[in-house]
Amino acid sequence: MKTEIQEKLEALALTKSIPFCYGCYKDAPSGQCETCGSDDLMRKLPGVGVEYGTEWVIQYILSEELTPVNLEEAFGESLSGCYEETTQVGWMTLDTINVMKTMDPISWQQAQSEWEDMEVSEGNIISFDNGNTYYYANDLEDIIAT
Repeated sequence: MKTEIQEKLEALALTKSIPFCYGCYKDAPSGQCETCGSDDLMRKLPGVGVEYGTEWVIQYILSEELTPVNLEEAFGESLSGCYEETTQVGWMTLDTINVMKTMDPISWQQAQSEWEDMEVSEGNIISFDNGNTYYYANDLEDIIAT
């Protein structure tokens, strides 16, 4: 099931790309090749390439216009609002987030994974490649609106 953002990104990809007949190696802006009559067309992104579908166009647009979420950094920032900035251990004053991350990396990874799941379920971050890369939903909405 496509989300509203996915549908808008697909519409954006269609407007930024051109129908292309690979057999005749010609643009087919009407949606049908004027030479051979084919409507089995690829999408051409000028200066980038030609391929079937819009997924690759969307990936290209996202890679050019957005910076993916650095999940570890974003998770650390979300925690920094919950805990004191520093922690006293004996005579040492240490960064609390670094202490948590280094003292129990398994727990840190588990907590980060749960945080990611929550951010996805709340619609704050979105992935179009099965969780390999995430983008902030508000950043996506900004590029769709332009």
